Amino acid sequence: MAELDIAAVKNIAAEAINKAKESSAVNNTEKTNDDAFSNLLSEAMGLVNDTNKLATNAEAEQLNFAMGYTDNAHDLAVAQQKALLSLQYTVAVKNKFMEAYKEIMNIQI
Repeated sequence: MAELDIAAVKNIAAEAINKAKESSAVNNTEKTNDDAFSNLLSEAMGLVNDTNKLATNAEAEQLNFAMGYTDNAHDLAVAQQKALLSLQYTVAVKNKFMEAYKEIMNIQI
């Protein structure tokens, strides 16, 4: 299984989210929209953090299996599949965010 290192994605996402939070904090004209946007961003970061935890757990299971600490291949397969599905879901969400961003940028004012 390929290594699931999403640290680069997390760093990029964290930087973009922090910039968005800073700009939304400056424009506090509509508090409900800011709260909704802030919640959306925190959920997105939570998704990235969960994906990273699952990838780390899969790597730990792989090492435990390779070192002989466990002989349960089922746990290894489950951990790897969880990490893979989580990564695929995170990428799909990122792609939808990018589509929405591009669509917003193309709006004529």
